[in-house]
Amino acid sequence: MKQILYASVSAHPGEQPVDVIAILEESRHNNALDGITGLLWTDGHRFLQVIEGGEEAVDACYARIRADTRHRAIVTIVERTVDRREFGYWAMAHKTAETLADVHDQRVRRMMANAAEEIRAPFLELVSAREAA
Repeated sequence: MKQILYASVSAHPGEQPVDVIAILEESRHNNALDGITGLLWTDGHRFLQVIEGGEEAVDACYARIRADTRHRAIVTIVERTVDRREFGYWAMAHKTAETLADVHDQRVRRMMANAAEEIRAPFLELVSAREAA
């Protein structure tokens, strides 16, 4: 199995955040078809995502991501082979106006429980930065 962790930013940072609900719907559909699992954290302007699954499926998914005009400055942080899935389901870690920040942060921490340190650290840094703010 293959796993890729990447970060990117909105292609239009001065405008409204991207439609996260649309991203969620599209991702769930494509990922279910391709056997991709992972985690996407976004505030509508910044993105941090890990995807995992079969090598061909992950490569195809990442190619779609890189071609997506909603974001730019895509940086691959980690690309590795894994023996087992660290994310048994697709999750969208996105804090809406209705979500309490502490609830959101605990949810991210739970989702990261089985992830390798090199994958977990960038997500937990986002949580820690929010908690410190």
